Amino acid sequence: MNLESVMQELEAIGKERSKKMYMSNGAKEPLFGATTGEMKPIAKKIKINQPLAEELYATGNYDAMYFAGVIADPNAMTAADYDRWMDSAYFYMLSDGVVSVTLAEADIAQEVADKWIASGEELRMSGGWSCYCWLLGNRKDSEFSEVKLAHMLDQVAATIHDSPDRAKASMNNFIYTVAVSYIPLHDKAVEIAKAVGPVELKKDKAKSKFISAMDNIQKAIDRGQIGFKRKYVRC
Repeated sequence: MNLESVMQELEAIGKERSKKMYMSNGAKEPLFGATTGEMKPIAKKIKINQPLAEELYATGNYDAMYFAGVIADPNAMTAADYDRWMDSAYFYMLSDGVVSVTLAEADIAQEVADKWIASGEELRMSGGWSCYCWLLGNRKDSEFSEVKLAHMLDQVAATIHDSPDRAKASMNNFIYTVAVSYIPLHDKAVEIAKAVGPVELKKDKAKSKFISAMDNIQKAIDRGQIGFKRKYVRC
């Protein structure tokens, strides 16, 4: 399949309801409103195709950009390629749900995510913390440095309340993910979650929303989910 035929298929499976939902979360035109589930048959026909993924991502169409992440070859992309994709990720469903997800399957994932976390840019920070969440929820505990992750938990505790909103959300999720998916630091993550407490997310022209890593950790404990690892990162 080529760019034109994929775009035609994405348009054909687009739904107005999904389009409105994506736009309510920050997506902009152009987009079709294609759902992840209905993209799967197209992905099966294509499998992995990095050149086509690059063409799709460059369209600026949200559905095409999302699908690009599904068929991309994570290890064929360099740090510069991931930076370029992040430059075009104009809202969190792209930065966290496409770019960081794709990065999480690459060998250079931690190196790139570390740089994004230190960038001071909201969506890069969010994508960096989210990438670690995808990594921790999929890779063996032995693939991580306990000392490094402990330091990152301390960093979250010290900075989360003063960070940009999208970064706050991803940092909060990082605490939760360490507690649930990285057994060596479960107890420390629980302590950090309690110390951090509710995290305020401010919304334009709306009341603030409060999120709590500890509430979600407790739910995971109650469900017996501690130690959870997902089989795949990407759909």
